[in-house]
Amino acid sequence: MSREIMIDPVSRIEGHAKITIMIDDANEVIDAQFHVTEFRGFEKFCEGRPFTEMPSLTGRICGICPISHLMASAKAGDALLTVKIPPTAEKLRRMMNLGQILQSHALSFFYLSGPDLLLGWDSDPAKRNVFGLIDANPDLARKGIRVRQFGQEVVEHLGGKRIHPAWAVPGGVRSGLSEESRQELLDWIPETMATLKQSLDLFKAKLDGFEEECEVFGNFPSMFMSLVADDGAWEHYGGSLKFVDFEGKVVSERIDPSRYREYIGEAVEDHSYLKFPYFKPAGYPGGIYRVGPLARLNVCRYITTPAADAEFKEYKQRYGTVNSSFLFHYARLIEMVAATEAVHRLLDDPEITSEHLRANADINQLHGVGVSEAPRGTLFHEYQVDKDGLIQKVNLVIATGQNNLAMNKTVAQIARHFITKPEIPEGVLNRIEAGIRNFDPCLSCSTHAFGSMPLHVQLIGPNGILLSERKRN
Repeated sequence: MSREIMIDPVSRIEGHAKITIMIDDANEVIDAQFHVTEFRGFEKFCEGRPFTEMPSLTGRICGICPISHLMASAKAGDALLTVKIPPTAEKLRRMMNLGQILQSHALSFFYLSGPDLLLGWDSDPAKRNVFGLIDANPDLARKGIRVRQFGQEVVEHLGGKRIHPAWAVPGGVRSGLSEESRQELLDWIPETMATLKQSLDLFKAKLDGFEEECEVFGNFPSMFMSLVADDGAWEHYGGSLKFVDFEGKVVSERIDPSRYREYIGEAVEDHSYLKFPYFKPAGYPGGIYRVGPLARLNVCRYITTPAADAEFKEYKQRYGTVNSSFLFHYARLIEMVAATEAVHRLLDDPEITSEHLRANADINQLHGVGVSEAPRGTLFHEYQVDKDGLIQKVNLVIATGQNNLAMNKTVAQIARHFITKPEIPEGVLNRIEAGIRNFDPCLSCSTHAFGSMPLHVQLIGPNGILLSERKRN
């Protein structure tokens, strides 16, 4: 006989989900499942819309990462037009995507995971949040908020607003960067870099105290996938797809993103509305792979900006190919440095204020794929249109979905390690939730949910009787 522990919903993530943990009479974890409990519908209700509307429509999937969908959708539109966009348009798109990576990673690290990392897993739940972090370390918390603000400023200066800017379009972008905006953004760079250095130094100093977390918070062999530049450099917008294994050995590389279906399959399980993508040649569920900052640093050979590359080399020297999902946090910090330096480099480019921003063309093919690196990993938009440019079919492969197999495995690993008796302390439940927060899942991208997020945990005995429950409003 078995009993279940349910965490519903998981807190301090973007969207709605729950976790079920199955335990036998000996209090050993049999299995654990991460459920995404809301239905996703964007792929269906976009049918019949003009493809030119898709960047604006799909950008509204989520208020946290609208830019990721904006980029992938615009690139799918470029493919339908079969155009090469002007150089300045690509540079501006890159800059906005970097701003998105920076603001989203800052939200994940400073707001969502920072309370666990800096206040402790067993700290008072009423204070284990960003407000408690402000009380405990107001200087760092304030600086972390400013880092996120800089990323949002990049987006706003380019797109006119921080959330849902209708800016990137098939063929290029709607507007350029003014000299005044360029200078305002340049003035932010020193402050942002100083905060990121302070945060990296603090996190690295604390790593020795997180040995247990590194060992059991999603530490298992899998493949990793991301975009990578032709020379192996860290990439977030262009390049080709590459898979490596848990030792960093190449599984497949130089994959044209438009051929992603040859390598990525999507399975469905009855306990979740979130799909389970897998590496097709290895089958399901054996073809487990991870995407996102951890994967990007496992896949690339180097980072093209100096401070980030120095941090990357230290990271690789210390860990090699990283299989512990706990170190997603470390990878995010390094990527924030890379994003800030790359924005600085683009702002110094004399071509960045050019007014040649768009290529004009008619539909030249009826199928297009756009791929970009979202903060949480590689994002695919695939569109099929008719001769009038009306959407016939849409397929969105979301980064969070590609981490779905790994998230389920992470939950089970943490539960097996920490659950040893019938009474489960709140701090253990928090550790299980934190295993999901490693991946910084964006469930709105996958499920498009809305509403409040109370917490309801039930402990059910082998005979089905409710033994205890806890609620959080």
